[in-house]
Amino acid sequence: MIKAPKNIRSIREEIADFYGKNVHVHVDMGRNRTADYTGKLTGLYPALFTVTPDDKNYRGKTSYSYSEILCGEVKIRAK
Repeated sequence: MIKAPKNIRSIREEIADFYGKNVHVHVDMGRNRTADYTGKLTGLYPALFTVTPDDKNYRGKTSYSYSEILCGEVKIRAK
């Protein structure tokens, strides 16, 4: 089955549904390295979104662009 093509606007709308909720994030960092963590989606901006990890030892936020989701480098789903 052929997938329907996605665009940045539809990805923005999907991410907006997760705002303020706990999410699971999977990041492909290349060369067989990945990172998985859970956190709360805390910010939505025109070009990117931010996730605050649940880990107490981690300070700060992580930010990702909507194009990273389009390319498949970042995957996000509701926890």
